[in-house]
Amino acid sequence: MSRAHPIISITGSSGAGTTSVKKTFEQIFRREKVVAAYIEGDAFHRYNRFEMRSKMLEEAERGNKHFSHFSPETNLFEELERVFRDYGESGTGTTRHYVHDDEEAKLYGAKPGTFTEWTQLPEGSDLLFYEGLHGAVVTDKVNVAQHADLKIGVVPVINLEWIQKLHRDRRDRGYTAEAVTDTILRRMPDYVNYICPQFAETDINFQRVPTVDTSNPFIARWIPTPDESMVVIRLKNPRGIDFPYLLSMIPHSFMSRANSIVIHGAKLDLAMQLILTPLILQLMERKRRTI
Repeated sequence: MSRAHPIISITGSSGAGTTSVKKTFEQIFRREKVVAAYIEGDAFHRYNRFEMRSKMLEEAERGNKHFSHFSPETNLFEELERVFRDYGESGTGTTRHYVHDDEEAKLYGAKPGTFTEWTQLPEGSDLLFYEGLHGAVVTDKVNVAQHADLKIGVVPVINLEWIQKLHRDRRDRGYTAEAVTDTILRRMPDYVNYICPQFAETDINFQRVPTVDTSNPFIARWIPTPDESMVVIRLKNPRGIDFPYLLSMIPHSFMSRANSIVIHGAKLDLAMQLILTPLILQLMERKRRTI
């Protein structure tokens, strides 16, 4: 953690909805005139798209049916921790970009499925913002979580997470339902060992819970809408959170535990604005006092 150079990390599995949460943060940054430097989890994969496919085939031939993007073997955890640590100490660090598609290829001048060169983060940012799979990962070799000042978990119930992944990968990547299902099964051990434990490290978890039947996510024809969902917001340390104010500002919300508030799914953006804006401003005030 760093008062002078704060770090915010958004963590969620593939299909969890971290990109939507990132957009809310961007709105807050614009409104409050906060200059963020951005890094993304995909940039710290060990292999590009083509190398990963080759490694998966090699591992499958060896009998390893659970080789996945979630594990230490396929990610640069040490480099991720290093950029967190470097930014906290100096306000800069080294990162790169993973090129997802043709549109990004035009922007970054690299082929889809590959990485750009490593470069320094821009000077003069107010904070570092991470969004990806491993923003609070802890293993026997690294502890990324210890470097982040505000850690957010995006954790829909698992059937909803699978529905969102199935629909996204079929729509955006052209995968078949069978291929996505195989990916889910292949990743399961690493999901249990490296994704789930992070949500005990996070300061706030946003968990969307459908209020419609999602008992068989593999045949769901559409993703449950916000109006068909509730969101459980769990705060690790509720001290200083004005729950009566939140309950008055968010219609039909209620407390389920002393550190948890439940809201209607359509009010998620409002709840995030109300909860996160003061926390971001606190980080900026701490930063100002160090200058």
